[in-house]
Amino acid sequence: MTKTKPYKEHLIETLKDPEVAAHYLTSCLEDGNLDVFLLALRDVAEAQGGMRKLSEEASLNRENLYRMLSASGNPSLSSLGPVLNSLGLRLAVEVK
Repeated sequence: MTKTKPYKEHLIETLKDPEVAAHYLTSCLEDGNLDVFLLALRDVAEAQGGMRKLSEEASLNRENLYRMLSASGNPSLSSLGPVLNSLGLRLAVEVK
């Protein structure tokens, strides 16, 4: 029997690449469901060193960051910017 790698473990390993992370987040954002995007952003944060590191680099309270990136989170643009910046990413608007 072949050994398989758990999906989440593989996803986190893959999201360590900033290009892959950017495409993943873009796909999740295009889905149109903010909850999906926020959970995807949490996956990227985990892959890039975890929530503690992200909270320090983005100068945000860790508990607020967890809440912001939860399925029921509602981040403001002013808090989303530093999070993306700390992950080496940025928000962009494109023509359809």
